[in-house]
Parts: sequence; C-alpha cells; structure tokens
Amino acid sequence: MSAANVQKLCETTREKLKYAIEKMELFLNQNALPQFGTEDEEMVHFYQGFLSDLRHLLVFSEMSYEKLGVALRRATFDESFAQKALYNVYHYGVNNFFYPKNESYSEDGRYAYTGQDAIRFRKKPDRQARDIIMDITKVYEELRDDLTYYESDYLTERRMQNQV
Repeated sequence: MSAANVQKLCETTREKLKYAIEKMELFLNQNALPQFGTEDEEMVHFYQGFLSDLRHLLVFSEMSYEKLGVALRRATFDESFAQKALYNVYHYGVNNFFYPKNESYSEDGRYAYTGQDAIRFRKKPDRQARDIIMDITKVYEELRDDLTYYESDYLTERRMQNQV
C-alpha cells in the first residue's frame, strides 16, 4: 500500500474513531450503574460487564485516535508507524468491539445480510444502552472493512521483514 493511501486511511480512520469516542464519552458521562435502576442481580451483573467493556473500548479507541494523530502531524509521514497504528486500531479497537470481554453482546453474522441488526444482546438492555451500541456498530463495521488487511497481511509482512 502506498504511503499516500496509508495516510488517507489514517485520516478516515481517525475521523471515524472521533465519532465513536464522542458517542461513548457522552454515554459514559451520563450513565453509571445506579442509572439503570435494576435490583435484579443478573441485570446488575450484565450492566457491570457492559459498562466495563464500553470503558475499555473507549480507552483503546482514544489511544488509537492519538497515535493516528501523531502519525498525521509528523513533518514527514512515517509509513511504518502509521501502519502499526492502523494495526492497533484493528487489533484492539475493532476486535474489542466485536468480541467484548464480558460478552454482554455479540455479533450474529446470520443477520448481517438480512437488513436486521447483527448485534444480539445477552440480556435485554434499556434503550440507552442498546442505542449506544447500535449507534457505534456502523463505525466499527466500517473500520473492520477498511482495516482487514492489517489483521493478517500486515503481521505477515512484518514477520517476513524480520527474517530477511
């Protein structure tokens, strides 16, 4: 991939992350466990995991956003640094969105082609919790599509360079 393409990909990835970060920050600043108002122990456990996963995703996304900013602000564009930053977006951001540690939701690929939402929640969340995930799903789907190269080809290329 040419340096110009990598630079453009960094720019678009950063814009997408900015949108997701703003949405997650707003949600997390306005919501905490007591706001969900449930006494059901299973639901409390569900929301604890959900909020924990969302906080982790926010941190990973913010770190990636900053690294992409560094790559784009340098006087001379460092393609290697930028590619590593893009790999980290995929590895930490996209993967953490689609495979959250506490599994409060998951992607069901069978629904992806039917026009229905592919995200399925383990428990039925309240409207705000559902909406934040559905709102940022499109961003992480686009990032996954844009950055699939960095899942395997980037690592393979790096390993081959180290062996030469």
